Amino acid sequence: MDAHDLSTLYRRYIDCLNRRDWASLGEFVAQDAIHNGRPIGLAGYRAMLEQDVRDIPDLRFEIELLAAEPPLIASRLRFDCTPRQAFLGLSIDGRRIAFSENVFYAWRDGKIAQVWSVIDKAAIEAQLS
Repeated sequence: MDAHDLSTLYRRYIDCLNRRDWASLGEFVAQDAIHNGRPIGLAGYRAMLEQDVRDIPDLRFEIELLAAEPPLIASRLRFDCTPRQAFLGLSIDGRRIAFSENVFYAWRDGKIAQVWSVIDKAAIEAQLS
């Protein structure tokens, strides 16, 4: 798979997340997926995303930057949302916040095998002060 094809596949994955099409998640995520060094599998990955949406009903994934060098994707995702309660240990109290996530994906056989993710917590803290 070349960089263009992998980028297209990644954009389809992000669209799947934004549509909340959890039944199709297995088209993009491997059964033995690992997130930040923790084996969670497809079921755990889906549960994590479903919890994120319960906590943040207006969650929408927007690609801000994208670089592909197969089998890797590097992406900066932008969020502008309203968490219902605490988020990352911060008391949000229903306020709207904007932040970014820097995330790297390792793909295997056309599916996400590993994810490394870091959320810009400092940007959120700055908005709350």
